[in-house]
Amino acid sequence: MGCSRTCVYCFARRTHSCLDLDTGLGFDSQIVVKVNAPELLRRRLSSRSWQGEHIAMGTNVDCYQRAEGRYRLMPGILAALRDHANPFSILTKGTLILRDLPLLRQAAEVTDVGVSVSVGFTDETPWHAVEPGTPAPERRLDVVRALAGQGIGCGVLMAPVIPFLSDRPDQLRATVRAVAGAGATSVTPLVLHLRPGAREWFMSWLERHHPHLVARYARLYAEGAYAPKWYQRRITRQVHELAGEYGIGPARAGMPRRVRPAEVTDPAGPTGQPGAEPTQLTLL
Repeated sequence: MGCSRTCVYCFARRTHSCLDLDTGLGFDSQIVVKVNAPELLRRRLSSRSWQGEHIAMGTNVDCYQRAEGRYRLMPGILAALRDHANPFSILTKGTLILRDLPLLRQAAEVTDVGVSVSVGFTDETPWHAVEPGTPAPERRLDVVRALAGQGIGCGVLMAPVIPFLSDRPDQLRATVRAVAGAGATSVTPLVLHLRPGAREWFMSWLERHHPHLVARYARLYAEGAYAPKWYQRRITRQVHELAGEYGIGPARAGMPRRVRPAEVTDPAGPTGQPGAEPTQLTLL
């Protein structure tokens, strides 16, 4: 628990309260590490009751955050999953995953392996502001390129799209274009959601840095943790249209992508009215 990525919007902040720890600065600095995780996992996979269920990693806090550089738990975890041919997936904002490329390749030979990198935007202004502890978006896209080059397909979770800060049509276009150029197999948009713990921390940050947006956020998130469905659908539709334009979709890993020049003119964009399009996914 806890994550040194220091993302002000992190939905996992509330989990820190399970240990009576602070969900603000404490979440960013008090990292709880289960140092025997590889041994515990191997024991569980060897249990007669284990049915080989898919294991998803990185859906709460980043399994390749800075602490992993010190404790090196993921090689043992990946080796156990490989040895038991157990399907798994990884979601990360980190470049440290490249250290474990040999293990990922070995595992992919015997089971289903899914890797996604989180890149919500390529605009460096919101990156510096809300994700100060993460590698630059371009470095994360380097991970996508490296994995594709090794025959491991990698999708991009375009998360979060932050209302009024990273949701302009030109920002969405720039991000999808960069994702396509990196060779991602898919792009999945996810609009910012503000659960208890994360909501208080994010709104406090917003009041300090963008006070003119506080009332707009209060209206947009008046019904709870999620933005209205019309807004989610609008973002999803825009991203899917851009993905189609830039050729992102099911493809063989490592296939080159033809990317149009950056100076293409942005379309006016959809009106944002409700429709039958897919809506927002959740991680937990």
